[in-house]
Amino acid sequence: MEPITEREIRASFVNCSKGDAKRLNVPRDLAERPWEDLDFLGWTDPSYAGRCYIAVPREGKLVSIALRHETGGSGKTQMCALCLTSHTGGGVSLMTANKAGESGRRGNTIGSYMCTDLACSLYARNKKKPSMGSRYCEDLTVEQKAERVVDNLYAFVDKLYT
Repeated sequence: MEPITEREIRASFVNCSKGDAKRLNVPRDLAERPWEDLDFLGWTDPSYAGRCYIAVPREGKLVSIALRHETGGSGKTQMCALCLTSHTGGGVSLMTANKAGESGRRGNTIGSYMCTDLACSLYARNKKKPSMGSRYCEDLTVEQKAERVVDNLYAFVDKLYT
């Protein structure tokens, strides 16, 4: 992923108002992010428990999405639908997002189980290890695992518009 700016992130939200996009917390460490290892930028809002965001390059433009999840976790081992990493406790959460446009304004949402820390790109590349969970032994290359993360994320993003 190419580095992105706070301005680009705020302008690219598809499922919240422009006012909400102006007020949400964007990471202050954008310059230090490992962009070469990221397929998307994911971050949690430190001032709003259960709120997180992703920004993903898609078809030549940036698409950012506001997500929510229950805090605390289930205590059970669960698997992320994006990177297929298993985590114990609260390491995986059901992330829900309002759909884009009128459908979202009417309250329609989509959801998927994702790594709570949204570090799927790093897990797929073996740059980060789950604290108590695991990655399944697969015959895929790191590049194939990263491609799967992107494919699964694109499928999630596409559901925002249907």
